[in-house]
Amino acid sequence: MKMVVQRVNEASVTVDGEVVGSIGKGFMVLLGVSGEDTEELADRMVKKLCGLRIFEDEQGKTNLSLADVDGELLIISQFTLYADCHKGNRPSFINAGAPSMAEPLYEHVLREAAKYVRKVERGRFGAYMKVRLENDGPFTVVLDSREIFGA
Repeated sequence: MKMVVQRVNEASVTVDGEVVGSIGKGFMVLLGVSGEDTEELADRMVKKLCGLRIFEDEQGKTNLSLADVDGELLIISQFTLYADCHKGNRPSFINAGAPSMAEPLYEHVLREAAKYVRKVERGRFGAYMKVRLENDGPFTVVLDSREIFGA
């Protein structure tokens, strides 16, 4: 599982001209699911995500989490995070989870995140989406379950 986490002042996602998810201060997360991911791994990743201390405290140090700043989450499914560009110039997506397993896991991540954060918004799985955000910093962190947990 991969998460690209951007600290934002605001973010939104639009499908067919309709805003389907919108947040203020918090994290905009692009979520990639691999064919090997499980709910147990997703739970660990969500806990890591929600515990990230990348908001500044009074001394300007990145020491505060989403809970500390009453932050919000916008989580958007993005299978292209599993693009394999080793051969040629056209990416392969064979490492991305099949929609039949990735969508339920995406839904699980949303439910699990709601246990930690007051407001969790979403994109629309499998849809063509337009994402707008004001990146705060900019501050971007990549969480990769293989690097963090060896899974």
